[in-house]
Amino acid sequence: MLSDHHRAAGEPQTTEALTQSFLAQRAELLGRDLVGPDRRRLLGELTDRWIHALFVRAGGQTVGTCVVAVGGYGRGELAPGSDLDLVLLHSPAASPARVNEVADALWYPIWDSGIKLDHSVRSTVQMRRLAADDLRVVLGFLDARTVSGDVSLTKSVRESVLADWRGLAPRRLPELHESVVERMDRAGELAYLLEPNLKDSHGGLRDVVALRAVAASWITDAPMTGLVAPRDLLLDVRDVLHSVSGRASDVLVAQDRDVVARACGYAGPDAADDLSRAICAAGRAIAYAWDITWHRVERLNRRAPRIGRRIGRPRFERVPIAEGAVVQDGEVVLAVDVRPEADPVLILRVAAAAAQAGLRLSPHTVERLAPGAASMPTPWPAQARDGLISLLGGGTAALPVWEALDQHDVWSSLIPHWAAVRSAPQHNPVHRFTVDRHLVETAIQALPFTRRVDRPDLLLVGALLHDIGKGREGDHTEIGVGIVGDIAAQLGFEPQDCDVLVQMVKHHLLLPETATRRDLDDPATVQAVADALADERLLDLLHALAEADALATGPAAWSGWKKSLIDALVDRTRQELRARTGEGSRDSVDTASPLRGVAESDLNTDAIIVQADHAEQVSTITVVAPDRTGVLSTVAGVLSLHRLAVRGAQVETVSTGRNGARAVQVWTVLPMFGELPPTSRLREDISRALAGTLDVGERLAVRETSGRVQRDFPEPIVQIIPAASSRATVLEVRAHDAPGLLHHVSGAIAAAGFGITAARVTTLGSEAVDVFYVVDSAGASLVEDDCQLLVNVVTATLTTG
Repeated sequence: MLSDHHRAAGEPQTTEALTQSFLAQRAELLGRDLVGPDRRRLLGELTDRWIHALFVRAGGQTVGTCVVAVGGYGRGELAPGSDLDLVLLHSPAASPARVNEVADALWYPIWDSGIKLDHSVRSTVQMRRLAADDLRVVLGFLDARTVSGDVSLTKSVRESVLADWRGLAPRRLPELHESVVERMDRAGELAYLLEPNLKDSHGGLRDVVALRAVAASWITDAPMTGLVAPRDLLLDVRDVLHSVSGRASDVLVAQDRDVVARACGYAGPDAADDLSRAICAAGRAIAYAWDITWHRVERLNRRAPRIGRRIGRPRFERVPIAEGAVVQDGEVVLAVDVRPEADPVLILRVAAAAAQAGLRLSPHTVERLAPGAASMPTPWPAQARDGLISLLGGGTAALPVWEALDQHDVWSSLIPHWAAVRSAPQHNPVHRFTVDRHLVETAIQALPFTRRVDRPDLLLVGALLHDIGKGREGDHTEIGVGIVGDIAAQLGFEPQDCDVLVQMVKHHLLLPETATRRDLDDPATVQAVADALADERLLDLLHALAEADALATGPAAWSGWKKSLIDALVDRTRQELRARTGEGSRDSVDTASPLRGVAESDLNTDAIIVQADHAEQVSTITVVAPDRTGVLSTVAGVLSLHRLAVRGAQVETVSTGRNGARAVQVWTVLPMFGELPPTSRLREDISRALAGTLDVGERLAVRETSGRVQRDFPEPIVQIIPAASSRATVLEVRAHDAPGLLHHVSGAIAAAGFGITAARVTTLGSEAVDVFYVVDSAGASLVEDDCQLLVNVVTATLTTG
């Protein structure tokens, strides 16, 4: 109970006495060890009583007026340094002179008290007219509340303002979005700032108001229920910040962070960091809610662009995008009969499909998927690992998918040790993101460099894990080296790949630190780097990681000067490594033969043989057929027609004497939907395609035209690998995987008049690394001009689709 010792029993108080009593009670309330909604409620009630008393003394109740609290005061969110947002509302029939007298009698005591006041005097007609032109008026009146006076005036204005807002929402909501973008450009993203603006930054308190405005438009729902805790946290921190700093600032500067953290109840040596994590999580939740809400507003407005047209919710076609997932209304949702609890890989398969298609996950879908995230087998199945890699390979489209799952803390359940980096602050001002967001951003930035490394999958995962040792006490590199091997093994990588990931974490700073701190002209510098690295493959991975890491850190971490130094160091280290091994070029081609397991009888026949070996996660299909130009393209096309995703292939041409040459193809495939088709069906379609009665190319073209997703991925690289084979010209193709890719590439090689005697096809996540042994019509390696023709033809096929 607040002290009321300033009031004399039965004695009417003067305006000055009312104000002094209010200020004394206010000081008593703010001096209590009380933080949170209770203090805000008590402060609001105390202020209401004061404003009501001033209004009554001013005679406002006799003039056809009322005093209205709007904005934060109207919402009951007063902080110690908050302005009082008040509107003196009057009927059009009220006497202007008397209204002005009431206004003067109301405003002057508030000014004299030293409390900041944002005030206006408006008739009900003026208020509605202003709201039609001024977004701030609409946002303020979302929470308009009568403090004293004629309640019907507030009710009528609020109803008319909201009715106008709903009627003009398709036209006015873009203005609201522009205001959010403008604040983000000016005040940054709250979750990733060392000194966040709790109110204006994206993910701050003003975004909660913007979400309420969208909800009030009735165009789409906004997830307000889930924002209660994040909003209350930011309000609590702002209340404490005002109290401890003695300022009305909404920016939590570094010098106040520790004392604010302790006043908010955080303890221990990491109190400030714990508060920063909590603020980050709150900001991410609010920003995510805004992003998904605005995404839906845009989608709905595209369907009903005419102003005032009522936007309905029609039924939409559900288009399959992955096993268990479909696209509906521009979002990825689960298929009707899917059971997430019975399919632990589903969550990563769906996430990867969404990122690759540049789509968002439906929030309802995330809510269904998240509870089963912890049930992933250990080690991960190959499909799960491929799903993670494909998700990261989605580039910028991966971020909203990752963030959607992070809202339910999925990644801490899936990836060991991720909880330590989640929302962990980085106190170096060069870094623009928290640790976890930096890791995801590094993987996104690494995507363009997947073409210049042998193992794009290791590059993307290494980028994601390179700073996994942060968020703990001690050297983050040493900690990372100690845990990344276990993480990689749990993700299902082979031991030799786990070792590469460990080396990437161990040496992720080697190139940038050496290039910028050591003399590159000193032979000892290059020798030290070469001593640390095992081979060129690791050098290439670290080179790509260094640039991606710097780009993800922030503008101050990367420059043309730094790039030139690192490039020079890499070139000299490469020369040193080659000098040590005596190699003039790297030999990256796997020459293992696919003939193992093929029966002799299958080679000594003219028949087309198709056999399948089913495993739990992948299936192997062996095709043996008479060799001819284009047979690889034909079989690849048939597999694509049956929606089989090729994860790997080995192809060899075998001379059998009496029966001529036989093409032996061993395919590792995954059904994109459903089960593997019967081998009899595959054999029939391959036979028809080879006989010319099934036009595979035409069938694929129709499907690709109707279902192709237009995305900007890194340009493919097509190159001849010198001295890689004595019997053929070896062509390497690195490109983003897509249905029909192998059919198109091998078809282009055949159409140019060249033959393929062998091929090694590898798909790593969403990246294809395919190697073809190519010969001319005489069965010999290609001459220089034909090599260039081959590269040009394949490049044109990949870039034109």
